[in-house]
Amino acid sequence: MARVGILTFSDGRAFVANEVQATNEASQQRLREALEQAGHEVVAGAIVCSAETALREARRLAASACTCTIFNYTVWAFPHFSAIASRFAPGPLLLFSNVHPQYPGLVGMLAAAGALEQLGVHSWRAYGEIADPAVFASVNGFVRAAAAVGALRGERFGLFGGRPMGMYTAVANTDQWMKEFGIDVEHVDQWEIVRRSAEVPAEKAAAGRRWLERLAHVHYDGRQLTPELLERQVRAYHAIRALVTEHGLDFCGVKGQPELTNHFCTMDVPEAFLNDPYDWDGPKPVIVCATEADMDAALTMEIMKHLAGTPVLFADVRHYHRERGIFDLVNSGEHATYFAARSTDPVENLQHVHLYPEGFYFPAGGASVHHLAAPGAATFARLTRRVGAYRMAIVRGEFVRFSPAENEELMRQTTYEWPHAFARLACPSERFLDRYASNHIHAVYGDFVPDLLRVCELLGVEAVVLE
Repeated sequence: MARVGILTFSDGRAFVANEVQATNEASQQRLREALEQAGHEVVAGAIVCSAETALREARRLAASACTCTIFNYTVWAFPHFSAIASRFAPGPLLLFSNVHPQYPGLVGMLAAAGALEQLGVHSWRAYGEIADPAVFASVNGFVRAAAAVGALRGERFGLFGGRPMGMYTAVANTDQWMKEFGIDVEHVDQWEIVRRSAEVPAEKAAAGRRWLERLAHVHYDGRQLTPELLERQVRAYHAIRALVTEHGLDFCGVKGQPELTNHFCTMDVPEAFLNDPYDWDGPKPVIVCATEADMDAALTMEIMKHLAGTPVLFADVRHYHRERGIFDLVNSGEHATYFAARSTDPVENLQHVHLYPEGFYFPAGGASVHHLAAPGAATFARLTRRVGAYRMAIVRGEFVRFSPAENEELMRQTTYEWPHAFARLACPSERFLDRYASNHIHAVYGDFVPDLLRVCELLGVEAVVLE
């Protein structure tokens, strides 16, 4: 959640400011309570009725490291107070006014908006009674988006390996990431995963294997999947976690193919549980990890994680079943097991998870993490680049399931042992396939289209809603 600054502006004439002080304080309190009930932290102080107060309070918000600032207008307010405050108050800025015939708060907001535009200060606007659910949704959507964008600033992405199998869409410019998103990229050789895996204590690797054997369905075949190979995947998971901590990484991507998948083991188990809210040691933060070191996938997932607070799906757009109107989203073990039952309880999820031996694509072997995404409304998105400029494709949809026999039949038409998600998109398949510019796609449960649109506004990224 966000730390939100509130500056409530008033009239610069002392006798008027005194008269409307209680009105301003009540308005600020209603706004504060609504945001706090939504889980946000709020920093608010004195009503701004002078240039000195505008400077002092804006600097206080800056010192408090607020994610964003709401300029609140209940009555007429001298516009130069907003101009002064905008020099110091942490952006992005939302100008908010109630609509009350007795007090010209809307006039104050529009006057301030004009002043800020003349100064080249971009701001967003909302108006109405904060108790109105639609009005609050607009304000809260701005705050959530600002928090997601703010959370990116100063983050570090760990790039394990490099471009996989010739994918241009998986590799981004590190200078551009720092300039546009404030994210630093740390390159780490995949050899570090191999080297550090050998240092993981045997009992730690065995404990992870036993936990998986107890909660999931493990299908050893004595060749592609053995207890030793599963423990190697557990070791790789711990190695990546250690490297994430040592390098101060916030999210990451692992190339995997072909070096690790040919000669060490697949990264399916490590990637699935990095993206999960738990592992065999208990609850943990979700650490976004993109397979095939797909940087723009990881960035999309990190944004969606900050918005939804849940794991984010990573998948290939593998196949379209025209007769059912669904895409089968499949990838080599990347889906977090969270999607198996849409639960934060590993017991609930892993009863639906099968660890199958990897197929011929991956001669080094290991377990593929097979399951089918639980049904529910979802938002799908992906950052891509067109001649260097970022854009985000966004589409509403849902995950669906059919009868157990139908699910099995459909999954066996592609690569059965990999995880699957049957997605029905709120967009004609022809339009989606004509406009979508990546083999990878990402999703969270719920409707986050308004939030993603706001994020794109804040980042200066073109939003392309497919519908």
